Amino acid sequence: MKATIDLLVDLHHRIFGFLERAADSWLLGLFARFVFAAVLWGYFLNSARTKVGEGITGFFSIQSGAYYQIAYPAVEAAGGDVGAVSFIPWGLIVLLGTYAEFILPLLLVIGLFSRIAAVGMVVFIAVQTYVDVTVHQIGAEAIGSLFDRFPNAVIADQRLLWMVPLVVIALKGPGLLSIDALLARRRQGMGRMVHA
Repeated sequence: MKATIDLLVDLHHRIFGFLERAADSWLLGLFARFVFAAVLWGYFLNSARTKVGEGITGFFSIQSGAYYQIAYPAVEAAGGDVGAVSFIPWGLIVLLGTYAEFILPLLLVIGLFSRIAAVGMVVFIAVQTYVDVTVHQIGAEAIGSLFDRFPNAVIADQRLLWMVPLVVIALKGPGLLSIDALLARRRQGMGRMVHA
């Protein structure tokens, strides 16, 4: 019996050890980027579009709705006049938040500066969550609770799951099928030419 168990354990380690070694450099990062693109890119792109104007020139125009979404307490303190909201810090926060919502997801999907973009998105989601809870004051049901039997709360459950592909990318990189990997291979090739 012990020999059979040892054989099964050894077989398990060999099979999954092989799979881990074979997929380590390319699969996890690629899969994490695919999951992010399939599940979250559209969400963030749509959210970012609500903060800028229409068309190419509108992209460079932050709309008043962005201030209501990101900096509502400042708009309220200014009597609802977005133009009266100070640029430092509120306008800067709205500007950076709006364009981060466009740029960081794009960088993740194409695999450029992926680790930095993943960490940036983790921070972005943390700030988004803080604003939703404190500023927009979403209800306890939407916030949810960890370790309960309901896996569908917008904050505690969904946003924690959003973090998983981002943490994988931050720790393991974007995988071989990325611009980061292409640039690394090019740099290594250039390094070999210099040393030759």
